[in-house]
This record gives sequence, structure tokens and C-alpha cells, in this order.
Amino acid sequence: MIHSIGSDLPSFKDLNLNPGLNVILSDKSEGATDRQSRNGAGKTSFVELVHLIFGADVRPHSIFRGVSLKEWTFFGVADIGGTPMTISRSGSKPGSVLVESASSRQELRNTEWKGILGNRCFGLQEESDDKWKPGFRSLFSMTARRQQDGGFQQPTQHSEKQQPWDQQVSISYLLGLDWTIPARFQELRGQDRVVRELGRAARSGDLGRYFGRAADLRTSLTVSEAQATRLRERLENFRVVPEYQELQCEADGITAEINDLSMESVADRALVRELGTSLEQEEEPDYRDVARLYEEAGVVLPGLPRRRFEQVERFHRTVIENRRSHLQSEIASAEARLKERDERQAQLDHRRRQIMDILRSGGALEQYTGLREELGRVEAQSESLRQRLDVAERLDRTKTEQDLERSRLVQVLRDDIRERNDVVREAILQFEGLSESLYERAGSLTIADTPAGPKFEVHIDAERSKGITNMQIFCFDLMLTELGVRHGRSPGFLIHDSHLFDGVDERQVAKALQLGAERAEDTGFQYIVTLNSDSMPREGFSRGFDVERYVVGTRLTDATETGGLFGIRFN
Repeated sequence: MIHSIGSDLPSFKDLNLNPGLNVILSDKSEGATDRQSRNGAGKTSFVELVHLIFGADVRPHSIFRGVSLKEWTFFGVADIGGTPMTISRSGSKPGSVLVESASSRQELRNTEWKGILGNRCFGLQEESDDKWKPGFRSLFSMTARRQQDGGFQQPTQHSEKQQPWDQQVSISYLLGLDWTIPARFQELRGQDRVVRELGRAARSGDLGRYFGRAADLRTSLTVSEAQATRLRERLENFRVVPEYQELQCEADGITAEINDLSMESVADRALVRELGTSLEQEEEPDYRDVARLYEEAGVVLPGLPRRRFEQVERFHRTVIENRRSHLQSEIASAEARLKERDERQAQLDHRRRQIMDILRSGGALEQYTGLREELGRVEAQSESLRQRLDVAERLDRTKTEQDLERSRLVQVLRDDIRERNDVVREAILQFEGLSESLYERAGSLTIADTPAGPKFEVHIDAERSKGITNMQIFCFDLMLTELGVRHGRSPGFLIHDSHLFDGVDERQVAKALQLGAERAEDTGFQYIVTLNSDSMPREGFSRGFDVERYVVGTRLTDATETGGLFGIRFN
């Protein structure tokens, strides 16, 4: 428990606290100015002072490093692990803590002090090197929620910035469940995040060309490896021909000459056809038809014309014979040229085949070098594809393994909840009993195993409002404190800032204060509440319960400049 809070600041109002319920009241005055009401009377600052004493980091924006408070020391006397200790801290030395007991006095680094507190207040093992282990400050923040951190929004959350894994680990630890299971869920979430980021990179962005789908990469690799094999075989059978260029030029010359000969042969064949046709059409004139014509006309030709006809006939026969002889000579000459060209073409074609066989069986050095370079490129491409495929397959395998691990962890979590049924049952019944003391119908605490880890939900069946949510937080915190005190996982006190009771019906506030007082006395813990005097319930308590006897003697007020906890005003 906390025995007292004090300071060497002369205007500070020391607070002396008792076991059980303690109500720190702040009188809200109608005469308070706007400037006075900005800083209030110090109820929230009291919670900050408790956090300061219990290892909070004093950051640059902290009120304890402001000009007004930096040079002053604040201290608290509290039982730490059953030993009364005086803890002193100052904003001028934010990383140091002075700890005094009946047998020792030592100045510690704040990190050392948090380790001691974690062990003595919650039973944390300092030697644990688990990255996702429960931390003292997170556990303590469930004991003294802070409004400025958003501590009164959800029962299972002490800060808006608190990560889901920290909620799961902290509450599992406080309830007595195996906290290493949600820690392993968080490790899995980290792996999932890496795989998702790599998957996004595989589809777009700068890394897109290095990754891809395993199926697509496997196809590309198969094609690339086949291409490399073909190039490798060509290189193995390749023979470098030193005179490759000369042979190539000779083959080109032969081809051109063969083409020319073919054109000439085409012309000569056409000539032979034309000459043959002319030769066939050449005929000797028949002069007997002329003589017969005259005879039929009754004209008798004398001997002299007949002789002249015979001479003309002989002349024409001689001309035709000469023409036939000339045509035959031209045909023979053309056929001779054709034969000669055919023989030449056969020789040229034979030589060209020889050259082409040589060229097909080998090539120039430049070609060989080009083939080697192409093979190197294709082999490099294949290796790149092989590596990318390996990465893609490992990613797919990792995703599969993660899915299997997640299923296995869900089963492990389910088994843990079942095996620790006594712990779960105690928490459920404790919450039910507390909520039933406030409302006609009891609320419920559920602990579920999900693929995202343990899920803790609290519910009170009443009209949804901020007040109901706050009472869920009240019951949840009281339940955790009672269980923690019984099982050695609590600093021995619970603090609720006045913000917890904002929007709560006066009768419910009265029931909550009385319930807190009774449970604190029965279980043996200290319950500290800060309230505005105008929010202090006047009715709703059971007969015989006098809330005034739990009010701390030091009263705060916002009516004057010196009425607050620090006795001074500051911005």
C-alpha cells in the first residue's frame, strides 16, 4: 500500500493514506477563475505523482520537468514486496531514483528500479529475455489508469497506444494464464507482416522484378533452362572456320553466277522453241498449182514460161534449204550453250554445297563468341529465376507453415484455457459477482481462443452509455486487483481517477465506492479514489456505511491559487 505522498516543495500538501478505501476530495468552488480551473486542484496530478514514484519515464513534456517543479523532489512511502520504502525522484535528475528502507539507502537508475518493482510487485522474472514479455510499467498502468493516455476507454486497454499483443500478454499474466502463448502469437504476427510486405513487393514497386508467383517463375525457369541447353549443345558442336568470311563471299558469288546462268538458259530455251517453230513452218512453194490454173482457164502456156517457173522453183527451194540449215544451226548452237551452262551450273552447285556444308558445320570466331555471350546471358537469367523461384517457394512455404503454426497456437491456447479452468472460473465468477453488486443483472467476462490470440471481453447488460463502460472498467480493475493480491501479482493497491466516474449515475458511484471499500477490506488491498466534492454521492449507500470516514484529511480546492496539491499554479 501507499502510506504517504510528499515533497520538499514548501507549498505541497502532503497526503497520508490508510489501508482500504481512501477518497481524495477536491472542493470545486463557484468562484474559481478560468485560469485556476485550467490546472484544477491536482487530482490527476496525484496519479502522475504515483507513476513518478513507481518508475514512470520523466519525459521532456512532463510537469515534473517544467520550470515550476523541476528543482523540487517528490517522494512516497509505500510497501514494496512487504517492505516499507521511501522513494524519491526529481525532474532535475529524471533517470535516477533514491530508494530508502530501514536497512539501506541507494540511488538507482530508473531502469533498475522498474526491474525491482516488477519482481516485487508482480513477480516478474528480471532474467527473462523474451521480447514480448509482460512489462512492469504496462502491468502497473492497469493499477493506476491515466486519463491523458486514454486509459478509461476500454476495460482491457490502459492506453490508446497500447498494442494488442501487450494487452493480451498483460491481461493473461494478471489472470494467471500462460502469457507466452500471446507472445508467440505476436511473433507470428511479425512474420506475417514480413511475408505480406514481401508479397506486396512481389506484385509492385522496386522489388517487383525480383519476386513473383512461384508457378509463373517455374514456367519461366523451365523455358530459360531449355534455351540454355540448346545453346550449350550448339557450342559443343561448333567448329570455328578461319576462312569463314572468304567462303561466305565465294558462296554468295556462286549463287549470283548460278542465277545469271539460269537467266541466260531461260532465254536460250525460249530461242530454241521459237526457232523450232519457224523450222516447222518452212515449206517449198508448189508451182504446179499455177500451171493447173492456166490449163483450167483454157490457156496453154508456151515452153518458155514453164521453164521459168521451174527456175523460180529451184531458186526458192534453195533459199528454203539454206534457211532450214541456218535455223538448225542456230538451234544446235543454243542447245550447246544450254548444255554447257547446265554443266557449269552442276559444277557451281556442287561447289556451293561443299561450302555450305563447311559453313553449317562451323562458323566464324565472332559467331562463336556471340554464342558464348548469349549462353552466359541465358545462364545468368536462369540462375536469377532459380533464386527468385527459391524465394517465392520459401515465401509460400512460410505462409503455409505460419497457417499451421497459427492453428497449432490456437489449439495450445484452447488447451491452456481448459487446463487452467480454475483460474478462468475464478475470474469469471469474480467479475460476475462485482457487476451483480452494481446492477440487477450480472455482467460477464469471456475469455476466447481466436486465430489472433486470446480475446478478453467484458459485458454488463444495461443501457449503453459512457457510464456503463466506466463501470465495466471499475469491475474489471477490481477483479484483477483481487486476483492479483491473492496470487502475488499486484502492488497491493488500486487507484481510480475521478474521470472514471464521469457520466455515472450518483447511485452507481455510491455503490462502487461502497463495493470498493468492502472488497479492499476483505481482500486486503488499498483502494484510492480521487473525486470532486460536487460528485461525492450523498445517497445510495447501504445503511451504516459512512463514506466520510474514508475521506483523506488533506482537502484540495480550486478556489485559491494555493488550494491545489502543489500549492502553486503552473501552465
